[in-house]
Amino acid sequence: MQLVSVRVITNDVARLVEFYEQVTGLAARRPAEQFAEFAGPSGTLAIGSVETMALFSAGAAVPESNRTAILEFLVEDVDREYDRLTSLAVVPEIVQQPTTMPWGNRSLLFRDPDGNLVNFFTPRTAEARARLAR
Repeated sequence: MQLVSVRVITNDVARLVEFYEQVTGLAARRPAEQFAEFAGPSGTLAIGSVETMALFSAGAAVPESNRTAILEFLVEDVDREYDRLTSLAVVPEIVQQPTTMPWGNRSLLFRDPDGNLVNFFTPRTAEARARLAR
């Protein structure tokens, strides 16, 4: 089994696409007005409108209600990303400024416009780098 993507359901696809284009530096693919995706080397972040849920099971995902999942992005330098993001002024809330975690990652935690948690992290120890080298 292989995890391929994570999809965020939103009431405003355009707003989230613009936010993630700015924070990741990636351009979204937009195969439909109600759907966008950011394809990276290890997986895809997909953004779908609430209307797309009718194709699955209505009400199965509720926009702007996540308080458990964290979208995580490996970055080269967390502190540099923090400086870049704060200068852009697009991040609605910084939850945790760059901090070195007990498991060896340097981490920056913030929220996207829908309130989803986003973590930019850089492994700082040999053990943390080894976990990513699977």
